[in-house]
Order: sequence, then C-alpha cells, then structure tokens
Amino acid sequence: MPKMRTNRSAAKRFWRSGSGRLRRRRAFHSHILTKKNRKRKRRLRSPTLVSKADTRRVKRMLG
Repeated sequence: MPKMRTNRSAAKRFWRSGSGRLRRRRAFHSHILTKKNRKRKRRLRSPTLVSKADTRRVKRMLG
C-alpha cells in the first residue's frame, strides 16, 4: 500500500491547535483594506476554528 500524501495547499492553510482542533486564518484580510474599518481588520487578524461541517474534509486532506 502506498503512503498517504498530505495535500500541501491544505497544510499551508490549516494547522492543529494545542487541544487538537483545526485552526484557519480568516478571509478578506489580504487586500482592499482601506474601506474596511479598524475594528473589522483587527478581528480578521485573529485565527478561528474550522467549522464542524468542514472538519472531516480538512482532516482527510492533512493526512
């Protein structure tokens, strides 16, 4: 049986927290930041958890 390969694009986007849950960065923080207010940009900086619906799919991509 061949080795299971990690999806490299997923490995760059998701990581495991200390408790084993999956973390991700928030969207909409890469460009056009001038029209977004300071509070919104500050919220977008902080990472969040992967939703329960996507967790199984992300785990499979990470191997």
